[in-house]
Amino acid sequence: MTKNAEDGTLANKVAKRPAARRNFDQEALTFHASGRPGKIEITATKPLTTQHDLSLAYSPGVAAPCLEIARDPTTAYDYTAKGNLVAVISNGTAVLGLGDLGALASKPVMEGKAVLFKRFADVDGLDLEIDTRDVDEFVNCVRFLGPSFGGINLEDIKAPECFVVESRLREIMDIPVFHDDQHGTAIIATAGLINACNITGRKLSDIKVVVNGAGAAAISCVELSKALGVKPENVIMCDSKGVIYTGRSEGMNQWKSAHAADTKLRTLKDAIKGADAFFGLSVKGAVTPDMVRSMAKNPIIFAMANPDPEITPEEVAEVRDDAIVATGRSDYPNQVNNVLGFPFIFRGSLDVRARTINEEMKIAAARALAELAQQDVPDEVASAYSGRKLRYGREYIIPVPFDPRLIATVPPAVAKAAMDSGVARKPITDMNAYRKQLAARLDPSVASLQTIASEVMRSPRTVVFAEGEEERTIRAAIAYRNAGYGKPVLVARRRKVEQLIAELAIKPEDLEGITITNARESKSNAAYTEYLYKRLQRSGHLQRDCERMVNQDRNIFAACMVGLGHADTMVTGLTRNYHSALAEVRRVIDTHPGAPVFGLTMVVIRGRTLFVADTAVHERPTPDEVAHIAIESADVVRRMGHEPRVALLSYSNFGNPPGAVTETMREAMALLDDAGKEGAIDFEYDGEMGVDVALDPDRSRIYPFCRLTGPANVLVMPGLHAANISTRLVQRFGAATSIGPILIGLEKPVQIVSMDASVSDLVQMALMAAHACAPKLI
Repeated sequence: MTKNAEDGTLANKVAKRPAARRNFDQEALTFHASGRPGKIEITATKPLTTQHDLSLAYSPGVAAPCLEIARDPTTAYDYTAKGNLVAVISNGTAVLGLGDLGALASKPVMEGKAVLFKRFADVDGLDLEIDTRDVDEFVNCVRFLGPSFGGINLEDIKAPECFVVESRLREIMDIPVFHDDQHGTAIIATAGLINACNITGRKLSDIKVVVNGAGAAAISCVELSKALGVKPENVIMCDSKGVIYTGRSEGMNQWKSAHAADTKLRTLKDAIKGADAFFGLSVKGAVTPDMVRSMAKNPIIFAMANPDPEITPEEVAEVRDDAIVATGRSDYPNQVNNVLGFPFIFRGSLDVRARTINEEMKIAAARALAELAQQDVPDEVASAYSGRKLRYGREYIIPVPFDPRLIATVPPAVAKAAMDSGVARKPITDMNAYRKQLAARLDPSVASLQTIASEVMRSPRTVVFAEGEEERTIRAAIAYRNAGYGKPVLVARRRKVEQLIAELAIKPEDLEGITITNARESKSNAAYTEYLYKRLQRSGHLQRDCERMVNQDRNIFAACMVGLGHADTMVTGLTRNYHSALAEVRRVIDTHPGAPVFGLTMVVIRGRTLFVADTAVHERPTPDEVAHIAIESADVVRRMGHEPRVALLSYSNFGNPPGAVTETMREAMALLDDAGKEGAIDFEYDGEMGVDVALDPDRSRIYPFCRLTGPANVLVMPGLHAANISTRLVQRFGAATSIGPILIGLEKPVQIVSMDASVSDLVQMALMAAHACAPKLI
C-alpha cells in the first residue's frame, strides 16, 4: 500500500472532487468494468479452426520457426510478433497528475496506452507493471525483456529516477527505449513552437524562452528546443524555488544543473519579462495576467499543466489579443497531446528495426508534425471535432489526434531519420510504397484504392465537378490535382470561387491547373444545346427548353461536357438528392444498351472487403436486372484487383423456404447459367442464399454442392431496401468503411455522391469515375 493510501490522502481527494467530476468518474468505472473487464485482449492472427491449424500454431509445427530463430535471431521478426510489439512499462510512481499510486493502480493507464498504440498506428502494445521503486531492480527487470519486444515505452515513472532508468536501459538494450512523459510532450510542444515562430515571423535562434517546471517533460522540452536551434543562453528554466541559475545549490540535481542560466534573475515574474515564449509544465495558476502583459509582442504561451493550465486562454485574452496559446486540454485549441507522437514514432522505429530512438528521430517527428499542421485539413477531420474549422493559424499550430494523415506523415520522417543517422537495421528502399502501406494499415479500403489510383495516375483524366461553388468541391478539386489524377474542372462563377478561396485562406496560386467554367463563359453552349435537343425533342422538350437547361442547370452543363468529350467524367450530388441528380444526368448520358444502372458499394470491415449491389437505384430488381448486376459487379470488382465470388442473397438458402423474393433470385441464377453456357461468365456465382451462408468459409459441410470456393465478396441484394439499410447501418455504427455507391451502367462515367459527402468522398468518387469504363454485358 502506498503512503498516500495509508494516510487517507487519496480518499480525501476523491471526496473533495466536484459532483460533476464524481459522476464522470462513475461513468468511467462502469466503462472499464462492463462486459470483459479492462480495455485490451489478445486475438489470433492465424486461423485456429481445425486440428491441423493447431498443429501448425503449436506443437509440432512451432518447432520449425524455433529452430530458424536459434540459427538466425533476426528471423524472430519474420516468424513472431516481436517486430510490431511494444512493452508499455511503469512502476506507478507518477500516475497522471495523481502521484505515486503504485504499480497495480497504474494498470488502467498502461492498458489505455496500449489501446492508443493500436488505434493510431496499428502497433500492438502489452502493458507491464513492475512493482518496485528501486531503480536497480526496475532496470534489471526490464533489461531482460529485449527478446520479447520490438520496443520499450516507459510511462509514469517519477523524476529524477526516470532519467536514470531510461539512460541505463538505452545503454543496455538494442531496441528503442522511450520515456514518453519526457520526449512525447517535448516533440509535440516543439512542433507547435516551430509553427508559432513561423506565424509570428520569428527565428528559433532569436527567441527568448522561459520554462516553468523542471521535471522530466520540462527538461526534455528544453533539450529538444536547443537541438532545434534555440540558443542555450536564451533559455531560462524555473522550478518551485525560482530561476535555476549557475551556482544555485538548493533543490538542484545534475539534470537541472545542465540547464542552469548565467543570470541575475531569480523569479519567474522577473524571467518572463520580455520573453518571446513560455513553456509551462508546472501547476495551475503559476502565471498571472501581469506576467503575460510583460511578455514581448506576439507572445507564445504553452501552458501545459494538467488538468488545469498555468493560465487559461481566456485569462490571456483579457490582457493580450496578440498571443498564441496552447494547453494540454482538448477543450481548447492547440492541444499538446502526446498521442500525436508516441504511436507514430514507434511505428517508424519498428518498421526499420531501429536500435534506439535518437535525437535526430525526435527532431524529424517534430518537424513532420509542424509541416502537417501547415497543410489544408480534410473536412472529415473537422467533423471529428464538432465541425470546428481547422486552418493553419494562431488557433491551429498543432495537428489534431484524429487526423488520418498522421500515420503516413510522421513514421516515414522518423524512419528516414533512423536510416540517415545509422540506427536502422532494415532500411526502407521505397518510401512512397511505405507511405501507402502505412495508410492501408488503418483504413483497409486504401489498399484497394491504391491499385485504382496507380492506374489513373498512369492515364490522368479530366473530371468536371458540377457544383464548383461549394467549399468541399473546391478543396476536392485541389486534392484531385495534387494527387496527380488529372485535370479538375469547376462549373462555377469565377467571382464566387475567388470570394470563397479568400474566405478559406486558399491562395489563388493553389488553383493553378484547375479550370473554372460556366454557361456564361463557355463557347460550347450552342453545341451543348443542339446535342441535348436531339436527345429530348421527342420527349416534349423545345429547343429553348434545352437552351435554358444548359444555361441554368449545372448538372446538365457538366454532363454535356462529358457527353461531347470535353471532359472524361463528372462528379455531382452535394446540392441535390441522389435520384434528382441521376435523372438530370440521364437526360444527357445514355445507359449502356441492355444494362441496368445501379450502385455498387465497397464495404471494408475488419480488414475484409465486400461489394454490395444495388445500393442506389432499383427498389426491387427483376431477374434480368439481378443477372446483369451480378455480371457487371464482377467485372468492376475484378478491375479493382479482387477475384469476384458472387452470392445472390435472400432470406432463404437454395429454395428453403420458398417465396417471391427467392423466386426472383432463382430465375436470375437460371439466366446466369444460360449466359455461362455461352461463355459469357468467367467468375464464381451461386444463390439464392442467406448472408451467413454466403460469408461462411466452411459452408460445404451443409451445402457440399455450393459452387463458391470461398466466402463471397460480391453480395447482390434482392432489393434496394436491404442493400441500402445494411451498408448504411454498418457505416453509421463505425463498424465498416464504405465507398460508394459507385454508379455503374452509364455509357459515360459519372459518379453521384451523397449530400453530406466529405472532401475525401468527392476525391474517391472522382477517382472511381476516372477509373471507370463500359461494363461487360451478357
